[in-house]
Amino acid sequence: MSRITQAVIMLLFGGAIIKSTLTDTFLRYVKEGLRPFLLGAGIVLVAAAIMTIWYDLRASKKQQAEHDHDHGDGHDDGHGHGSHEPRVGWLILLPVLALLLISPPALGSFAAGQSGSVGPAAASDYAPLPAGDPVEVGLLDYAGRAVFDGGKSLTGRTVKLTGFITPGADGRPMLARMVLACCAADGRPIKIGLSGAPIDAPPDAWVEVVGVYSPEIGTDPVNKAQLAFVEVRTWQEIEQPKQPYA
Repeated sequence: MSRITQAVIMLLFGGAIIKSTLTDTFLRYVKEGLRPFLLGAGIVLVAAAIMTIWYDLRASKKQQAEHDHDHGDGHDDGHGHGSHEPRVGWLILLPVLALLLISPPALGSFAAGQSGSVGPAAASDYAPLPAGDPVEVGLLDYAGRAVFDGGKSLTGRTVKLTGFITPGADGRPMLARMVLACCAADGRPIKIGLSGAPIDAPPDAWVEVVGVYSPEIGTDPVNKAQLAFVEVRTWQEIEQPKQPYA
C-alpha cells in the first residue's frame, strides 16, 4: 500500500474521530472526560495525513521531472506509486467509512443481560439526600443506599431514577444503566428491580421512574450480585440522555 493510500486512510480516520467528538457521538464509546484527548488525537492524525500527502506529491512531481523516462514501465518508483499496487489494501477503508457513516447505539439491554450487575459500593455513612421531591438519584447510588444502608437514607423520600429497560431472568422489566471504567469495552450494568406500578415499555426504552424505597432485595442470576428494588409510583418514557453511561 502506498504512502498516499495510508495517508488518505489516516485522514479519514482522524476526521471520523473529530466528527464523533464534536457531535457527542463519542459518548457512546468512552467517558466524557476523554473528549480533549480524542479531539487532540484526531487533529494530530489529520495534520500528519495532510503533511504526508503534500510531501509525497511534491516528491513524486520532482522525481517525474528528473526521471520521466522511468515512468510507465509498471515498476515502483521508490515511493509506492507502482501500477501493480494491490487493490485489496483499500478494504481497510471499510471500518473507517463505517465509523463515518454509521453511528452504532450505546450499550443497552442485550449487553446488560449478558453481564452481571455491578455490586454497589459499601459506605460507612451515607450522607442525607439533597432537598427536593422527588430527588434525582443515580442507580449506583440508590443501589448502595438500598443494599448496604438498609434504605435508611431513602426512607420517607421520593426518588427519581433514569435508565433503560432490560428484561430480568423472570421476564419482568428491570431498570439498568451501563457503568464505564474507561470505555464501552469494559462496560457493566447496574440493575434495579421494579415493583409497584407496572412498566410496559419495551427493552432498550429509556424511562424516568419516580418511586420510593422498597425493602425487597433480589439476586442477579449472572453473577449472584444483590439487586436493589424501587417501588414505582409513576414513570414516563424519555429520550436517551446525552450521556447514556453512569
